[in-house]
Amino acid sequence: MPSSYVVRTFGCQMNEHDSERIAGVLEGLGLTRGDDPADASVVVFNTCTIRANADERFFGQVNQLREARRRNPSMRIVVAGCLAQGEGAGLLERAPHVDVIVGTHQVGRLAELLGAADGAEAVVDVREPEPGSVGLDDPTPWGEAVSEEPWRAWVTIQVGCDNRCAFCIVPRVRGPEASRPFDAIVAEVRELAARGVSEVTLLGQNVNSYGRDLVLAMRRAEDERERAQVASRSGVAFLGQGVPRVRPLFADLVRAVGAVPGIRRVRFTSPHPKDMRTETFQAMAETPTVCESLHFPLQSGSDRILAAMHRGYSADRFLAKLAEARATIDDLAVSTDIIVGFPGETDADFEATLEVAAEAAFDLAYTFIYSPRPGTEAAALVDRFVDPDVVHERFDRLVRVTERSAAAAHRARVGRDEEILIEGPSRKDPRTATARTRQHKLVHIPGLDARALGGRYGRARIVDARAHYLIGEIIDVEPGESSLVVP
Repeated sequence: MPSSYVVRTFGCQMNEHDSERIAGVLEGLGLTRGDDPADASVVVFNTCTIRANADERFFGQVNQLREARRRNPSMRIVVAGCLAQGEGAGLLERAPHVDVIVGTHQVGRLAELLGAADGAEAVVDVREPEPGSVGLDDPTPWGEAVSEEPWRAWVTIQVGCDNRCAFCIVPRVRGPEASRPFDAIVAEVRELAARGVSEVTLLGQNVNSYGRDLVLAMRRAEDERERAQVASRSGVAFLGQGVPRVRPLFADLVRAVGAVPGIRRVRFTSPHPKDMRTETFQAMAETPTVCESLHFPLQSGSDRILAAMHRGYSADRFLAKLAEARATIDDLAVSTDIIVGFPGETDADFEATLEVAAEAAFDLAYTFIYSPRPGTEAAALVDRFVDPDVVHERFDRLVRVTERSAAAAHRARVGRDEEILIEGPSRKDPRTATARTRQHKLVHIPGLDARALGGRYGRARIVDARAHYLIGEIIDVEPGESSLVVP
C-alpha cells in the first residue's frame, strides 16, 4: 500500500494555495493523498497566526497525533506556515513530537527537510530570505499545485506586505512585499487554461499595490541599458523606454489575465482600500471575464480607530471609494472584514462602525473579535483592552446588522437567472448541488445530481434566499466534460 499524506490548512487563501503546492511536493515524493492523519506517513499542518483561536486549534489537532506518532515512529509531522515562521523551535515546547518546522520563506525546501528528519530531533528552518534575494526574480518558484477542484486555481502575484496595520502579524511572518514578474504570472495563467482551468483568483496580501516595486526597480536603474534589463527580468517591457512613473500595475495585470483564452472568471484577493484606484475599477468593468465581486476590508467605521490601526483612510474615504466601485462596476457584490474590540474602542467608536456597516450594505461581512498577536503594536496596548463581555455584546449587534444587509442583497437576486459554476454535490446533502455565481454567491440546487458536473457552467433561476446562500432551480448545463467525477 503506497504511503499517504494529509495536509491540514488553517487561515487565508494564501495558505490554501501553499497547501496545494505542498501537496504537489509530497506527491512528487511518491505519496498519495489520505484522509486520516493517524494513518498517514506525513502529516503537514499549514498554520495561521492571525488570531489566537487558529493557534489553539492547531495545537489541539497536532497533539491528538502524539499516540499515533508513538505507535508509528516512521510518521513525520510537519508544521509550516505563519505560526511556524513566527515561533520556530518554540513550537516544540507544546508539541515536542513534531519532526519538521518550516517557515514561510523556506517551504520550498520541504522535500529536503523531510529527508533530513530522522525521527529523533526536529529539523527547523525558519530563515528569512537574504537581502535582495526576493524581488525581480520570481519569489514563488516551488511546487506545482495539486487541487481538489481542477477547474479553478489560485495564482500568487506577490508575497509579503509593506503595510504596518497595528493589529496584523503578517508583515513579520511573510516579509516585505515582493511582486512576481508580470509575464511569469500571465504565462502561468495560460498554462492553467491549457490544463482546463477556467477560473483563477489572483492572490496577494495587498494585490492592488502589485508591481509598484517592479516600477521602482526600473527607476533605480542607472542608465537605459540597465533599465531595459530590469524591465525584461520583471516582465514589464510594455512600459517602454525612459523612466516610468511610479504606479502599481495591478489594473494592467487584471486586463492581461482576463484576456487569456479559456479563462472565464477572474477574481482577486485581498485589496487594501487605501491603495484602490479608479483604474482598477475601470479594468474590472471593462474586462468581461473579471467577476462582479470585490472584497473591501473596512476593519472599523471609526476614524479614530482607523487611525490607531494605521489603515490610511477615513470612513468617508472608504464609503466614497465603495460608491465609486458600485457606480463603475454593474451589479457588484461587496464583502468586507470588520474587527470588534480593537484596543481603546469606545461605545461611540463602535456606533460609528455600525453606522458605516449599515450604510455600506455589504453582501457578506467577515466579523472578528480583536485578537492580540505578540509582536504587533496593538498587542502592547494592554491597558486599553476592551472588556470581553462588552466586546461579545458588540459583536452580536454587528452580526445582526451585517446579516440583515446580506439577507436583503440575497433577496434581491430572487427571480433572476444567474450563470453558475457547478462545484459538485453538497457535503450535507448529496441530492443537492452546490454552485457559485459570478458574484461568488453560493447557490444550492436541490434535485440536481452533480456527481459528474464539477467544473461545468450552466444557468440557474434563483427561487429563494437566505443570509448566507441562495436556492436555485437548474435551467441548463453547458455541454462538456466534468473536471471532477464524484463517486
